[in-house]
Amino acid sequence: MTQRLSSARWQQLAAEHAHRADALTAEYRGARAAGRRHAIDDFLFTYYSYRPSVLRKWHPGIGIALDDADEYANKRWYRTNTDGSVTVDAAAFLADRGHVARQIHALSEAIAGRQPRFSCFGLHEWAMVYRQPEHRHPIPLRLGQAGTDAVVESHDINCTHFDAFRFFTPDARPLNQLQPTRATQCDLDQTGCLHANMDLYKWAMKLGPLVPGDLLLDTFALAREIRWTDMQASPYDVSDYNVPAIAIETPQGKAEYVQLQRSYAERAQLLRGRLIEVIRAAQQAAITETEGGSRNILAAG
Repeated sequence: MTQRLSSARWQQLAAEHAHRADALTAEYRGARAAGRRHAIDDFLFTYYSYRPSVLRKWHPGIGIALDDADEYANKRWYRTNTDGSVTVDAAAFLADRGHVARQIHALSEAIAGRQPRFSCFGLHEWAMVYRQPEHRHPIPLRLGQAGTDAVVESHDINCTHFDAFRFFTPDARPLNQLQPTRATQCDLDQTGCLHANMDLYKWAMKLGPLVPGDLLLDTFALAREIRWTDMQASPYDVSDYNVPAIAIETPQGKAEYVQLQRSYAERAQLLRGRLIEVIRAAQQAAITETEGGSRNILAAG
């Protein structure tokens, strides 16, 4: 059943969304305004190449009708109903981006049904600088190059995430117990992986107006928390960012990392389930919107 929002109500929700988005991106935007690089937050806007201005745009999501919403009526993937209200046009979105929705759905379902692994200890970041004199971030290594290399060599490396593995140094790649590829992503990604859980933000962005604003910001907030943990557990010295290192080379650091990893996995599973439901709702809405209601757009080849 479609929920209808008055102009006053949806404008309030849009304003609250923008305020929350601004708070989440304040540190990044402050660094940018000062002409400084931010070794932690920059990743969220470079690797995930969406500007803060995109993040602050509110969408109602599937199943919501907006009154007096001319500014949405002319947006891509929206439609005006016979009663004058405006809703997301699921059929149009899936006609244009159905292949993206299918990929996200398949990957999300695969990860949701797989047991998490908690034995990587964030060593992917260490493998990205292994025996490498030049590094991605202009901050020193906490243990120096030799100490960092020794940590890599004294541990089993078992990264399951292709988009982390592809940044391993040439010397580090053979040390990984797995050799992930893009083709094996659905077979290997699992919810214990910090990067797979950060990617929920990317998938929410790719689903565009299908995703309600609160879910989009929830995925970003989780991605940002994970990113900070990722860097705290990395070989880099992040003390200038007023956070302590998570010394994963020690038993205490490993325990701290796994505790955080488990918490992120639980939260990510809830968000992943919500994204799956968004895609399913879009499928059903598209069937209703499509003439005759007989064509399953999401399942189409």
